[in-house]
Amino acid sequence: MYRVRVRSVPPVVLALRRFPNPRLTGIGAGLFASLTMFVLACADRLLFDSSELVYGLLFLPVSALTALWVRPADLVTAPISVPIAFAVGVFPISGGSEGFGGQVMGLVTALAVHAGWLYGGTLVAGVIATVRKVRLMRARRRYVLAQGRGPADERTPRAAAAASPPGAKPVRAGAGSAGTAGAAARRPQRP
Repeated sequence: MYRVRVRSVPPVVLALRRFPNPRLTGIGAGLFASLTMFVLACADRLLFDSSELVYGLLFLPVSALTALWVRPADLVTAPISVPIAFAVGVFPISGGSEGFGGQVMGLVTALAVHAGWLYGGTLVAGVIATVRKVRLMRARRRYVLAQGRGPADERTPRAAAAASPPGAKPVRAGAGSAGTAGAAARRPQRP
């Protein structure tokens, strides 16, 4: 007699399944990340006196959530929209002097000084998006193989010839009668 072994799901996985799982478009993911980072930067300015460490630490989970919540068709946009969100959010804590030129210089300086956080968050989003894409490709391949169809590049001419009815002549690509179908295919049609 065989015993069926039932796997129990770890409590961490059960807790993660209770979280919301939205599917954002590429633009929606960019807006989510930008607005979230701007609000967090404003809160950082009010509560922690524009702490770069707090802003950088908050940027990493926002990057991860952006890459997790973007829909599969727009996975490539996650690593692109995250640095833009970082730049939008760093504006309130950049600490530039008065005037337009001073604000721009403060923003550029803040981006240069916090490049490590920027690269780290972009790397997090890129890794998560890449893993999600690989998993989707593997699932699609398993589905195609389960349906009994192989990819088109795996079909060989011998397999196609073996599937043809007995006694049928093999046809070369582009072969046809020169007087009818072949000439008509090469000649442009007049209206």
